[in-house]
Amino acid sequence: MSPKLRAPSIALGLAAIAVSAVSGQAWAQASGCGDVQKHLDQRRTIAQSLQPAKGKQLDAKFACSGFGRLVANGETLLKWTTTNKEWCQIPDSFIESIKGDHAKATAIRARACNIAAKVQQMEKQAKSGQGGGLLGGGGLTGSTALPRGAL
Repeated sequence: MSPKLRAPSIALGLAAIAVSAVSGQAWAQASGCGDVQKHLDQRRTIAQSLQPAKGKQLDAKFACSGFGRLVANGETLLKWTTTNKEWCQIPDSFIESIKGDHAKATAIRARACNIAAKVQQMEKQAKSGQGGGLLGGGGLTGSTALPRGAL
């Protein structure tokens, strides 16, 4: 290789290294900022699983655990967006939207878990014989004594 060809090829090699370093930083920024999509996809999947089948109500226990996962995802998403707001240029309106959605999910989770706890308590009472019975009474338990003799 002649000395005249070596200098341009070294310069091209250094330029290629510099370009790859800069594009590597840009790629790292883009890939780091792309993590928000992973959290949003998880959130969408959780929300879709919480949609009741047509004409059916959502089970309280399932709703409690499902909204628990949604709230945990919201906390992770809020933490990530506030931490990376400047670096990833996340608009304030996006973060406020997440905060509002997170507050709604937290309230719904609280209601669903309260209902699930009440259902569990009622099931426990019914199993132990303390249930409401017929017309709110204690119900029939044990044997009933019939009168003896002539009526």
